[in-house]
Amino acid sequence: MSFTLTQIFGLGVGYLSLLFACAWIVEKNWLPKKVVKHPLVYVLALGVYASAWAFYGSFGLAHQYGYGYLTYYLGIAGIFVLAPLLLSPLLRLARTYQLSSLADLFAFRYRSRWVGVVVTLGLLFGSMPLLALQIQAIGDVIYLLTNESSPYHLAFVFCAVITLFAILFGARHISLRERHESLLFAIAFESLVKLVAFLVLGAATLYSVFGGFDGLEVWLTNNSATLNAAQEPLESNQWRTLLLVFSATALTMPHIFHIIFTENPSEEAMMQSSWMLPIFLLLLAIPVPIIYWAHQALGSSLPVEYATLSLGGYWGLLSFIIGLAAASGTIIVMTLALAPMVLNHLVLAVYQPPADFDIYFWLIRMRRLLIGSLIFVAYLVYLIVSVEHDLATLGLSAFIVTLQFLPGALALLFWPIANRKGLLAGLLAGFIVLILGLGFPLLFNIHQLTVQGLTFQLKGIDDWYSITVYATTANIGLFILISLLTKISEEEKAGALACSQNALFFPKRLQLKARNVEDLVRLLSIPLGIETAQREVTRAINELSINPLDVRPYTLRRLRDQIQANLSGLMGSAVAQELVDRYLPWQRQEKPSDNDIHYIERHLEDYRSRLTGMAKELDKLRRHHRQTLMYLPVGICALGNDQEVLMWNRAMEGLTGISSDQVIGSRVRHLPEPWSQLLNNFLEGSTNPVYRQPLKNTDGSTAWLSLHKTKQDNPAALMGGTILLVEDQSNLKLLEDELLHNERLASIGRLAAGVAHEIGNPVTGISSLAQNLHYDAEEPEIVRETSQQILEQTHRITSIVQSLVNFAHAGRPSDSLKFEQVNLHGALQEAINLISLSHKGANRIYTNLCPEDLYVMGDAQRLVQIFVNLIANARDATVDGGKVLCMGQQKGQEVILEIHDNGDGISPQHLEHLFEPFYTTKQVGEGTGLGLALVYSIVEEHDGQIQALSPSPEFLSGSCFRCRFPLPIPTSSELTYQESSTNHE
Repeated sequence: MSFTLTQIFGLGVGYLSLLFACAWIVEKNWLPKKVVKHPLVYVLALGVYASAWAFYGSFGLAHQYGYGYLTYYLGIAGIFVLAPLLLSPLLRLARTYQLSSLADLFAFRYRSRWVGVVVTLGLLFGSMPLLALQIQAIGDVIYLLTNESSPYHLAFVFCAVITLFAILFGARHISLRERHESLLFAIAFESLVKLVAFLVLGAATLYSVFGGFDGLEVWLTNNSATLNAAQEPLESNQWRTLLLVFSATALTMPHIFHIIFTENPSEEAMMQSSWMLPIFLLLLAIPVPIIYWAHQALGSSLPVEYATLSLGGYWGLLSFIIGLAAASGTIIVMTLALAPMVLNHLVLAVYQPPADFDIYFWLIRMRRLLIGSLIFVAYLVYLIVSVEHDLATLGLSAFIVTLQFLPGALALLFWPIANRKGLLAGLLAGFIVLILGLGFPLLFNIHQLTVQGLTFQLKGIDDWYSITVYATTANIGLFILISLLTKISEEEKAGALACSQNALFFPKRLQLKARNVEDLVRLLSIPLGIETAQREVTRAINELSINPLDVRPYTLRRLRDQIQANLSGLMGSAVAQELVDRYLPWQRQEKPSDNDIHYIERHLEDYRSRLTGMAKELDKLRRHHRQTLMYLPVGICALGNDQEVLMWNRAMEGLTGISSDQVIGSRVRHLPEPWSQLLNNFLEGSTNPVYRQPLKNTDGSTAWLSLHKTKQDNPAALMGGTILLVEDQSNLKLLEDELLHNERLASIGRLAAGVAHEIGNPVTGISSLAQNLHYDAEEPEIVRETSQQILEQTHRITSIVQSLVNFAHAGRPSDSLKFEQVNLHGALQEAINLISLSHKGANRIYTNLCPEDLYVMGDAQRLVQIFVNLIANARDATVDGGKVLCMGQQKGQEVILEIHDNGDGISPQHLEHLFEPFYTTKQVGEGTGLGLALVYSIVEEHDGQIQALSPSPEFLSGSCFRCRFPLPIPTSSELTYQESSTNHE
């Protein structure tokens, strides 16, 4: 049955309108998201692999190689079975760096714009025969169904409609960074139409021609030669080569790459497709031999490629719908994949729009223009080659050409030392073989080539096996040889580490010349314009969810990387890298930078689910050690050589009130006050450690901190830097102050009896003087003298009571240190006076030989507490008539104070434990063991040192406690006075 052109045109327009409607429904969000994002939609969209060649060209393949046609389906199915090993790493790579094409991937890995150019040209050269095949198939089918017009005109109309659809639903977005859900759903719908229609056509052919499976078996029995021809396999080497050719399409064909990686909704969808797609392809493969045998059984005069038209009648319209669905989907996706590739690696390599252009509008307009241009070029190729070559020839030629990119793609993941020189040399060698073996016969109908008297017969596609083997062998051989003989560049090493499955990219912890977000916008506005730069920086900020006011080097590095990835999705990886390297450069550094540990840890977390064996156990150990550091009750701050904060544990967060997210990656000097000044001064200072460093908090309270630092300068260390330990001793300080106060109260108790005795004597004298005053009231001189004596005794009582009160009230936990210049002679004398109040100290001889002009900086009351405890211990160590000697002197830049006694001394085994809390040499109930521990603490607060000696150097017996205090720094007025005194002398 013959159909009119109007009928075929109406059917085609109706089907494409249905395709438009599917995309439009998704655009309007009229379908539930769970339907649009269902993994089955992605799997069906992968059915774009089944192009018109699958429904027409596969019959030509079956005619030549019998069951060898199955290699077309088994090849890509095998790649999806290996998805976790091959496709998943590439998917993560493409997503991380927004690489939307094979040319982007190669340019990113091999760090060369020329690589992107060569790959783009090669893919154009290999894709055009496949595009021309789609156009030829539809033109020929329409011609065979109508016999009314030239197929070329019909094919041109088909190309125009497909161009409109591709532009409307595939080139409406600014970049390929966003998935085209409407397009993906439309392609999935087409795949479903292809599958269902082809199965229906196969079933109709089976029952209408053979009457069922029994009839088919009878026919095959009667036509055993046909069955034997189908069962006669290809040579084993040819089988493997065809499998390799069709397997490579998953990575090397632009439209397949686009669906697998650019339009992929999730890695889970890819994992599901690893078993669902082979089933889909198996179902598509089943009707092929049935329809092929029916074509032979009917003795059809149609070309074998169009065996689906053999049934005639309305079944021909179903065949037309199958071919239209297959061809339209392939052309749309292919041109959508090729257009940005050509734009990024060919157009932008020659011309970049000036900054005052609206770059988004320019890019989208260029992509639309390129889509139309690519379809038009494919139509021209169809006009040139369709007369001489069938569909099988065109399809197989396209697959063989794109196979040449497989070695580079595999090396990208599994061979880190591969370089661009080897890649380009290998591709050049492979393409030379293909141009001679396939290009000349296919395009120019040249079948014989003479070079310097040698004649070569060019058989073209008839010798596809030898051509494929020679081209691939030359490609791989030169690729490996030159990569081994030439040195890989530092840029390529970085690209290899970023792409390798078994390696982790270790970027350097560099600092940008840009200091803040405003600088990023200003620098990017030079090539992109202010509006575009602002939009790209804002986009990166939103994607990373960071504060625009954050100026940490780590944050700016992340922003730079994200901007480069976004520009890669917009303009291609080569152009993006060139723009970012040029306009967002790193600062020059004299010393090599350390690795960016934040980046490493972030990617280790992402990579953790894929670790196995020893690597998994080592990662557990790493996480355990990190958690140990994070939850230690001591504040830990790890710094790099440039004082960038690398670690800020939970204790530091609690101490400072600053979360690690706010401080990681910043410099110490950029920390909020008062921590910036405290840590920076400690790092620059020579004192280590620092004990009891006071720090005023923002709420007015005082924290007491102990600081420690250690330099990681061991050559065996993986990274240099400094580790700071910050210990909050505020509670310990409060406890010690409480203990100090309690010790004072205990001392008061011990002094109580002496105080009562001392007060009793003047009170008795006052009483006697008052009685004398009563009898001598008539003599004024005696009265005045007696009154004066009464006042003196009263002052003595007041002095005794005041000393006791001062001693009791000083050192409360609420007291703060009040440093001033303290006269040591006076402080020692006050301590002696206090000790003398006790009845135990009455029978000792106290001598104060400290010079009266000797001063130290300190808290007077705390220094008195030191001397009271030391003199009290000296008193307790002596017997009645014992001697206690206090001496002081200035030596260099310190003041030395010694308290000697001539008691029994201290045994050597006790000397090293004297200053430990609760350690005492006295009998039970006579001492708490806290006195000397508190003395040690107070001496440390004054930046001093204390040591115990036995025997005493002065008495040659007993013991000696020696205190060293730093000499007070004289004020400017004192310095002036000293200079004037010196000049006067």
